[in-house]
Amino acid sequence: MKKIILISLFIPFLGKAQFKIVNTATINLLELRSDTWPINLQRVTKQSDTTYVVNFRTQEYTKDVIMKALVFPNLTQFRYFQKALAALKSGSTGDVAEFKDYTIKRVDIKKEGIWYTLSYDGAVTNFQQTEADKMIAAIGSL
Repeated sequence: MKKIILISLFIPFLGKAQFKIVNTATINLLELRSDTWPINLQRVTKQSDTTYVVNFRTQEYTKDVIMKALVFPNLTQFRYFQKALAALKSGSTGDVAEFKDYTIKRVDIKKEGIWYTLSYDGAVTNFQQTEADKMIAAIGSL
């Protein structure tokens, strides 16, 4: 009888140890492109932790779809990304904003305007000045 009482006391604790409910919310802040070469900005909230993500498809491989997620651990780091884009906007061709995990390079093309190359973890994607302006505005509104 004592064993049954002891077992019934420990069963609720065992059930709680095996399952952990994590509330996760992913919000699209901006979807720049949704076609073949998608780029979007997201906010991911897990319990009390919020991270910001730039998702993009690497343009190195045309036949394979390889998506990369550049994760910023907090809003301050995400704002550094915004400030780099704003600084490069007022710069000139060949200017580079280099960070620990990623780099952004400005390239001026005569007939097409200003382009940026984002390199992260061996992956590369390109976007135009109009798309950079949208990212600057979206991050600035946070």
